[in-house]
Amino acid sequence: MSENETAATPPGDEQQRSISLTDPRALRAYAHPTRMTLVGLLRRSGPFTATRAAELTGESVASCSYHLRILAKYGLVEEAPGGRGREKPWRATARYTDWPGDSEDASVAEAADALSAAVAERYFERVLRAMKDRHRLPREWREAEMFGDSLLYLTPDELAAFSRRVDELLQPYEGRESDVSLRPEGARPVSVVRIAYLDREIPEEIPELLRDDDEE
Repeated sequence: MSENETAATPPGDEQQRSISLTDPRALRAYAHPTRMTLVGLLRRSGPFTATRAAELTGESVASCSYHLRILAKYGLVEEAPGGRGREKPWRATARYTDWPGDSEDASVAEAADALSAAVAERYFERVLRAMKDRHRLPREWREAEMFGDSLLYLTPDELAAFSRRVDELLQPYEGRESDVSLRPEGARPVSVVRIAYLDREIPEEIPELLRDDDEE
């Protein structure tokens, strides 16, 4: 599993592509909505201080400072140069957050599933907000946006290969996050949510051969 909030990397400052969370304590810590919001804001607009974080989130400075320290404990953010105390700036350590899609450790699997659910809820809250004001967009953007779903019958191997192909399609555009010069005129930030799951609400079809046997 992975999550990205469109990182902004200062020129000349190298930032790792992703950070992997495998400790159930880290997974549970990151599932907190305020912490996910702070990491997302730092990736888009950081570095900034706890005071600025409070202005952006509506939380108190003390609350933001606490949550930033928790995020730093698990390597998701770190102190940036300059400042001191609550006026010290923070920055995200990576552009993406990764966590296991499966684990033989029950505590890791449970915490990872809880984080996935929290992230999915966050995704759809943002989609609903975007849809609310969508009528104000220029026509070309309304026509270009994607909104729909597909039902595919796939094997696990085919689904994994499909996911890799989607990632390959997106890779040519990733450099534009940190390098403004790569963005063509008219380019704006577009969030692409990728979710594919086994749909257990649709009953599995009974093979024709079995139906014939049952009817005899």
